[in-house]
Amino acid sequence: MDNKKQKEKHLHIEVMRQMLTLATSGFGLVAALAWNSVIQEFVNNYIKKFLPNGSGIWSLLIYALVITFLAVFITYQLSKILNRLTPADKA
Repeated sequence: MDNKKQKEKHLHIEVMRQMLTLATSGFGLVAALAWNSVIQEFVNNYIKKFLPNGSGIWSLLIYALVITFLAVFITYQLSKILNRLTPADKA
């Protein structure tokens, strides 16, 4: 009987982990879309006026570079935090 309760508890924990992963992913997508809009507006309002008319490719390139920089920077910072929180394996 004890083994059955442990399996049920393990199942509940795994379901909660999956729900947390899905919720985190969903909120991450919403946040990414919000930042997408902000960065597009920034490029359109502040960068495009310095570029000649018909320079849509340049504004898209600047937008892509900004997004890439942010993605790399944030991923790197989160990795550093995770490394600090995770104890090092002792070989």
